[in-house]
Amino acid sequence: MSKTNIQKDWEQREFVEDMSINIQKIIDFLNKFDLATKNKLAELNEKLTTLDRQVDYLEASFKTVQSE
Repeated sequence: MSKTNIQKDWEQREFVEDMSINIQKIIDFLNKFDLATKNKLAELNEKLTTLDRQVDYLEASFKTVQSE
């Protein structure tokens, strides 16, 4: 290999290494985003469930008052 070929080879290796690092950073970000999103959706689901139960209770109370 000539000097230019060796230099090109190293440049290509550096490029591949940089791409690998950047892809890993993107993967880490997406994994953290996924976890955060799942947690927030779970919290929202709990709040909606609580509200749904409260509405059911209020509806039942209203029907009881209406029938009296």
